[in-house]
Order: sequence, then structure tokens, then C-alpha cells
Amino acid sequence: MTDKNELAQIGVVGLAVMGSNLARNFARNGNTVAVYNRSPEKTHALIEAHGEEGNFVPSETIEDFVASLERPRKAIIMVKAGKATDAVIDQLAEAMDDGDIIIDGGNALFTDTIRREKDVAARGKHFVGAGISGGEEGALNGPAIMPGGPKESWETLGPILESIAANVDGTPCVTHIGADGAGHFVKMVHNGIEYADMQVIGEAYQLLRYGAGMEPAEIAEVFREWNSGDLDSYLIEITAEVLAQKDPETGAPLVDIIVDAAGQKGTGRWTAINGLELGVPITGIAESVFARALSSSTAQRSAAQEGQLPAGTIKALDVDKAEFIEDVRRALYAAKLIAYSQGFDEIKAGSEEFGWDVDPRDLATIWRGGCIIRAKFLDRIRAAYDNNADLPALILDPYFKGELEDLIDPWRRVVVAATQLGLPAPVFASSLSYYDSLRAERLPAALIQGQRDFFGAHTFKRTDKPGTFHIEWSGDRSLTQTD
Repeated sequence: MTDKNELAQIGVVGLAVMGSNLARNFARNGNTVAVYNRSPEKTHALIEAHGEEGNFVPSETIEDFVASLERPRKAIIMVKAGKATDAVIDQLAEAMDDGDIIIDGGNALFTDTIRREKDVAARGKHFVGAGISGGEEGALNGPAIMPGGPKESWETLGPILESIAANVDGTPCVTHIGADGAGHFVKMVHNGIEYADMQVIGEAYQLLRYGAGMEPAEIAEVFREWNSGDLDSYLIEITAEVLAQKDPETGAPLVDIIVDAAGQKGTGRWTAINGLELGVPITGIAESVFARALSSSTAQRSAAQEGQLPAGTIKALDVDKAEFIEDVRRALYAAKLIAYSQGFDEIKAGSEEFGWDVDPRDLATIWRGGCIIRAKFLDRIRAAYDNNADLPALILDPYFKGELEDLIDPWRRVVVAATQLGLPAPVFASSLSYYDSLRAERLPAALIQGQRDFFGAHTFKRTDKPGTFHIEWSGDRSLTQTD
């Protein structure tokens, strides 16, 4: 139903699938929704196909769109990231009044959001970067939403965003994350965790398929069983569906028909880059980004296969199949825990760097529903931060430390098996290496500091007394204290 005379509580700019589904979600939940697309045909198509789902107010110009919104006006942008987003922000800021709110619901780089928030604030309006997770289905039926921006904007936006968010145990999966770019930063890291989670699930599949000799349909049943226990999560659930699917044309397992080159839109790469900038070792996440890049290096992979790179001695799996499946399950659980732990480390570091005061308990709460990385153990993560908001690392929580006692030996066996089978397992292996680095009494960094001092006089600290020191390597090799 449409009514050009009724003012809308919220507006949506950009009516591709995500924007269209979000507009329908608002309308289904009792909100009058203004809709606008640069191409009017998409606006007309939305109204024609879904106009009976609620109250829509269509417009064919930005000016009419803004005029159709009640004050303070609230408009959410769902257009392609980059210049297109900047153009729409400029149009809205020009047409809106002081105090109106512009929301970017796309996957924007958080530094762009910080810049945009400052620019829009200087023009008297509010700007909110809101991470929205859940894909097309979540946008329509209830996503997890991570809005940043000014606190006063949340007071206005909160009720309407709560009306469309996923809901778990009576709690909407949305909350104010922090100032300026905090929402998009948290969504970026959410996606980085998603990358690692998806990659290590893929590695588990690869081990079962080519290590244990299982067919996709059989592995699908294994994942369905896993989804009823500690690994209960959206990604495990859909993995079973993908593996069970037959290609409609050939009848072969669909996973065998799909080209093994994984795409990416940038959020995982941004997460890895930011981890480097903050000095946070998000090794599993970074390896998952590299794994996608390597999978897409098809010319290089083809040349390596044609050139028959030596494989060394490949050993067949010589353990009980059921035991190996259980080892893979436990190793997968362990690696997933590392991905979340590293993600929360990056969020903590980013919050401190930019002064956002992000509460990890909020994230564990709102990620339980709607979003791609929703998982059963997020309740345990929330409990961990309830018990100690200043955890040095998530895996040091007593519960997770106890879990890892049962997971570590299977995890080691799986990494060894992958190596012996000649199967790549970058996230399994790098996550285990990270874990062992945390628990190591001494790391080879001492030698690295000695090397740095040798070739660049970069100095080092001692274990037996305070101060900074240098060895006169090219001279008499005496010790000099530099501070």
C-alpha cells in the first residue's frame, strides 16, 4: 500500500536486493517507509511486487524523498560503497535540515565513515555508519545491526532499528556500538571472523573428502550432526546444505561443479590490513584472506600443476575413520575459537586506538542472531566477558581454557595429518601456531632482536636488568647501555 500524503518514519535509498529487502522489513514491522532509487524502475518494481506488505511512499527525486520523511528525518543508504555513497550523502545533506540523520548501511571502510561523519556534522546533520549482517535473508527477516555515530542519533534510531533486527531471547540484535566509525569497524572485523570461519570449515571438508575419502553427501550428514553440538552455527548449518546439493544440470555434487576460486569484496582484506596497522596478530583471519587470494590465482595454480611441483612423500590416512572425523570436529571447534578470540582482540585494540569504548558483551549479544557468524558459543563468549570484562584474550577464560584442554591433542593430530596428506590447512595450522606462541615461555624474537641490533643498531632489552642496550658488533663487542 502507498500513500503519498503520509510521512514516513524511515527512508531507504538504493533498492537493489539488500535495500529492497530492508525496506520491506521496515514496512512489515509497522513502519511507513519512503523509498527512492536513482533508476525509478526499481522503485516501481518494489511497489508492484511488494506494495501490499506495508506502507511505502515512493519518490522519483531526492527532494521528494526527503520531503516525504517525518522530522527528524532518517534515511538509510544502501548503495555501492565508495563514490556512489559519497554522492548520495552529499545529495541528502544538501536537501535535509539540521538534526536529520543519514545512515550508511553498506560495508564501508571505517576510516571513510569517520571522515563522512565529520563532514556531515559540519553541515549540521548526523551521520551513522551502521554495519548490517545477515545477507539478503537477514535484511528481510531480521539482521544483526551495528550502528555507530553520535549517541543522540541512537536515541532516535534505536526503536525503529530494534523493530527490524533479529531477536534472541527477547533481546533485539542491535545496539549502539560507539562514536563515528565504530559500527563499520566492528562489522569489518565481524566479516574477518567470517572469512576465517568459512576457510577453516572448508579445510575440514577438504580433510574429510580427500583424507578420509568421503563423498559430499556423506560429509553433509557429518556437518548436520556437528550442528547439533558445540559447533551449532549458521555457517555449519549452510555447509551441510551446500554439500548435500546436487547440480541441477548434471546430477553431480554441486561442490564439484563450482570453480574453486573464492571471491571477496574487501572487508576481510580490510580486517587483515587493520590488524597489521594495530599490531594485533589476527593470524587465522589473515591466512583466510590469503587463502582466497591464492585460490583465485588460477594462472599461477595451473602453471604449478602443469609443472608438477614435487609433493614429497604423501602418506595415506592410517587411523580409524570415525576417530579422524571426531578429531576434525574438535580441531574445527578449536580453530573457530581462535578466530573469534583474535577478532575480539582486534576490536579491543581498535576501540582503544579510536576512543570508542566498545563493549565486547554487546557484540556477543547481538551476534547471536541475524548475522552470518551467529553461533551457539556466543552465549559462552558473553558469559566470559561478564565474568571478566578485561580478559587478556578470550581463550584465557576458564571455560574456554577447559574446552581447549580437550581439543588441543586432536587439533595437533589434524595439522600433522594435513601435512602428511599434502593438503593445505592454513587456518588450522596458523591458529595452532598462534596458540603455541601464546603459551610459549620463550619465542625466537630474542634472536630477531639480536639480528636487528647487529645490522641496524636497533638495541634490545635484557631479562636480568632494566634499560636498553646495544652490542658494538663491528668493534670490540662490548655492551653499551643506551638509556
